[in-house]
Amino acid sequence: MFPELHLFGTEPAGLEIRNDRLRASAVPLDGDLIAALGAIARRAGVWLLPGSICERGSAGELFNTAVVFSPQGDLVASYRKIFPWRPYEPHEPGDRFVVFDAPGIGRFGLSICYDAWFPEVTRHLAWLGAEVVLNIVKTTTPDRVQEVVLAQANSIVNQTFTVSVNCAGPVGEGRSLLVDPEGTILATSTDAAPTVLVRTLELDHVTRVRQHGTAGTNRMWEQFLPTDAPLDLPLYSGRIDPNRWTPSPVPTPLETES
Repeated sequence: MFPELHLFGTEPAGLEIRNDRLRASAVPLDGDLIAALGAIARRAGVWLLPGSICERGSAGELFNTAVVFSPQGDLVASYRKIFPWRPYEPHEPGDRFVVFDAPGIGRFGLSICYDAWFPEVTRHLAWLGAEVVLNIVKTTTPDRVQEVVLAQANSIVNQTFTVSVNCAGPVGEGRSLLVDPEGTILATSTDAAPTVLVRTLELDHVTRVRQHGTAGTNRMWEQFLPTDAPLDLPLYSGRIDPNRWTPSPVPTPLETES
């Protein structure tokens, strides 16, 4: 797992220059770069999230798109960043939340950098059954301090793991981290120095926390009763329906291997 736009250069002087270079280097999802990344995953026999790419859409649009490859080299998921960092990014926003299953392992949700500042993203990924949210980041500004807090907060309120991988110096602020479903930091880089984080995640922890509560008390996903009235959400012109509140079930290993 690598940071946002990892393969698309560093930060040249000037926003216009950077965005012009992104436009010039944009690629389609069926192009040579995707094929080459799939081949790398296949040769290494690993799941690969090589950061995000600058994707050129069918109508010429630009998207900041995370791509995931299986150990067989297949492109199993692509996610277009829903909340580009405006006004600094030239990308169009994506229009859907994306999760994918790693058979026999678990379900993962995709998030890119500024998405973490909008709680709707992680909440929907958790609702779609994600046990781990993979948040790839390219934060070059001092607000990485706040993003560390957001990684913990998003994990706590959704009872998911969060893996937030930021680019290192001299471009980025570093401070990548892995957070468990109760907000505990399991591994972190404390500064901008290049770092490799390795940690085994026990995904059953998600199930235990949701069954017994965060700190043995809070079970947010069991908040509503079937008899509760729907809650209107004027901001969204929508509502919370108690009958739709529970996260989607994650396939068992037998189901994913069948």
